[in-house]
Amino acid sequence: MTSISQARAMGIWQAIAAGLLLLLQLLIASASPDLQNPDLEIPPTNSTYPFPALDSTIKYLPQWFSQGDVSYVFTSSHGNYRYLGKNGKITQEFKANVESSHYLLTFSLQPARTNCDNTTSVTISVPVRSVVVSFSNKFAGGNQSSHWQTHGVYLGIHGNGELVTLSLECSNTTTAFTDCGVRLEDSFILKNIPNPINSSVRYGGLVNNLQNNMLPNGGFEYGPAFPNNSVGGVLIDAESDATQSPLNQWEILGTVKYITTNHNYTAPEGKASIELIAGKSSGIQTSVKLKKGSEYALSVFIGEHNDACVGDFQVGVQAGSSVQNFTIQIKGAGTGLDSGWKIKSDSNRVTRISILSLATTKSKDGVLCGPVIDKVVLLASYGLKLQISILFVGIGFLATLVQITG
Repeated sequence: MTSISQARAMGIWQAIAAGLLLLLQLLIASASPDLQNPDLEIPPTNSTYPFPALDSTIKYLPQWFSQGDVSYVFTSSHGNYRYLGKNGKITQEFKANVESSHYLLTFSLQPARTNCDNTTSVTISVPVRSVVVSFSNKFAGGNQSSHWQTHGVYLGIHGNGELVTLSLECSNTTTAFTDCGVRLEDSFILKNIPNPINSSVRYGGLVNNLQNNMLPNGGFEYGPAFPNNSVGGVLIDAESDATQSPLNQWEILGTVKYITTNHNYTAPEGKASIELIAGKSSGIQTSVKLKKGSEYALSVFIGEHNDACVGDFQVGVQAGSSVQNFTIQIKGAGTGLDSGWKIKSDSNRVTRISILSLATTKSKDGVLCGPVIDKVVLLASYGLKLQISILFVGIGFLATLVQITG
């Protein structure tokens, strides 16, 4: 067999292996474990009151264990929810999949009363991680405390069928009102994603035609689950460790909003995008190792969410020492543009790639909003890709030579 035929055969096997890996990851994603009674449709036993306290007589909400000041609230129009007062805590144990996976939780919270906007916080804990999530009226609108805010939280890596204890506890700050509790909406969504992810695919979708993207999760398809009514998006708070970020492989600077296609917005690629909503402090950042002296092509989509922002978006993109600034005129039509340029690595060290909002923009209602980011792609130059291809062919030739001579 000639070296060319050998290279072709090796290429076929690589394609088959990539296809099998994609199939495996999609199977893992579709096998996400579920929390029991996540929508609170199963009420507490021996309870007939509109606001039953889960006290010593009613301590058990099916599949959830309650401690402290916890009430179950029946509503006819907005679904059921839990009220957590001072030291109120709910806990449930779930079983992780056999495969090692990243686990994420999506949930919604709301202040118990209008005077408690900036004191409403919940601590989400699992054995390996604890995160405090707070309601912020900066991202609400109108009658601020009447709005639910949806958040995405990273719960760590779990596998081998281990039992994981998840708890949510009221952790409100000191306030003049003793009954400043927190409401937790009747929707808890647990999601797991493969570990490690396959950066050349759209999560849950088709193979990306830019399979050589050097940036893992450049299309932001690996992130928190979206609730059924995902118009408002999912808030992701600041996280300086990309390995523990709800947006896999990306550091979060400030607060960003994870958004998906809905009647107000269509993602330019795949199902998810990122909106930079916290003004100048808002952004995302990742790292990649480059080769000194080599050229690369970097491209990014910058657009709008069609949410009536006022003003112009200003976005800065930095890759190592290369900086590009963009000004996007807001048209209110959910439009955007793809921008690309060449960069040259000046070292063999890890290079940071950051995308930052350089301005603060709000809607007519005074709600923070910002530019939408998607399709962040870094491609090696033709020369570097040719070197890599020759390397793989060389490895295949050596392997064949060893088989023949051995």
